[in-house]
Amino acid sequence: MSDRRQRVPPAPVSDRVRAVDEALTEKQLVPEGFLDDTAARAEQELSPRNGAQVVARAWADPAYRARLLADGAAACAELGFHAGDEKYIVVLENTLTLHNVIVCTQCSCTAWSVLGLPPDWYKSPAYRARVVREPRALLREMGLDLPESVAIRVWDTSGETRYMVLPLRPAGTEGWGEEQLAALVTREAMIGVARVRIQKSRGEFPSVTQGGKDE
Repeated sequence: MSDRRQRVPPAPVSDRVRAVDEALTEKQLVPEGFLDDTAARAEQELSPRNGAQVVARAWADPAYRARLLADGAAACAELGFHAGDEKYIVVLENTLTLHNVIVCTQCSCTAWSVLGLPPDWYKSPAYRARVVREPRALLREMGLDLPESVAIRVWDTSGETRYMVLPLRPAGTEGWGEEQLAALVTREAMIGVARVRIQKSRGEFPSVTQGGKDE
């Protein structure tokens, strides 16, 4: 016997969030404006701009770079960026022969204090599966075509340990100040799906597809 009940599509996420906010406010379970203030604070405190400052300092200061690679959480805290739920922040240094990329195969964990909230493509099942199975092909589709001479190492985030990539410093930035350097660094570069370039694209980041075959 067929189900004749009409299926109603779910309301947009923004509408559902607004409804919850209004219900909580009406019942006085949260102070007025609390959610907006919390969202604004999260956007400011959990931002990839923080990680960009860390990368710029590491490029400009060899002693800081050494401390960052030895204890990422402590070095990030030196700049005021304290780890949240994660206990450890491990910083992975890219070289001319090694490229690091991070993923969370279980959910969407990142080092929020320096990478910000994870982008949608990072949370997608396609990215989480394919970056482990065929990283070179996936990175190529996302705009990063690495030569075969560069090894790719994929790091899977855990509940206690979060990762951050220290990208290669682009040529032509010798003598630049930290503010100039930080302006070049993107969240994608600190996840490992892009390189830092002096002329960076302002376009929308490529989406991740389900296709592709195993390498």
